[in-house]
Amino acid sequence: MKTQRWQRRKHARIPEILDAALACFAAKGFAGTRMDDIAARAGISKGTIYLYFDSKEAVFKALARQSIGAQLEQVLAHVKGAEGSSAELLRFVIATLGGFAGTSDRVVLAKVLLAEAGNFPELAEFWRREIVDRGVTLFETIIRRGIARGEFRDVVPAHAARLCIAPVLVTILWRTVFAQFDETPYDYRGLIDTHLDTLLRGLAVPGGGT
Repeated sequence: MKTQRWQRRKHARIPEILDAALACFAAKGFAGTRMDDIAARAGISKGTIYLYFDSKEAVFKALARQSIGAQLEQVLAHVKGAEGSSAELLRFVIATLGGFAGTSDRVVLAKVLLAEAGNFPELAEFWRREIVDRGVTLFETIIRRGIARGEFRDVVPAHAARLCIAPVLVTILWRTVFAQFDETPYDYRGLIDTHLDTLLRGLAVPGGGT
């Protein structure tokens, strides 16, 4: 029984540590955050953190995997078994990722990374491999599917994939940097809807439909 109670507490510790780390990274940046800061925010000793994570970099990577990476996994699982049109798939993926970017507090990680990537290339490489490349590959796959099925024009999938990601990045940038200066809250959902309408019209085969 003691082992079971300890295991339950062990699993509870990780979310507490990650939530504390997110708050510290958002407030102080990656370089400015110390493990002591995370421990103080979580109400635990620094030694306790090292039971779960061997470095601050490991904490950051765990946050990225647990939030943004997990969101990508859910989207990938849906797309893998989908049988609808390629336009429907793009609508689902962009709307889902755009909704996440417009509401989740975890997107501040992208701001932290962009601000400090030059000093922490390992984190930038990690983000590129685990987040960016998987997202680009997902969109390229859908674009190629649409071209092969005669649903989309013959465009360069690599370019089109990055256009798909663009509104998600704009949403993250606006929320984390510029939103504080808005007189009225920006309509992120409207941005996504407008982007989808423009993108799908551009991909449509002349005389066809999306």
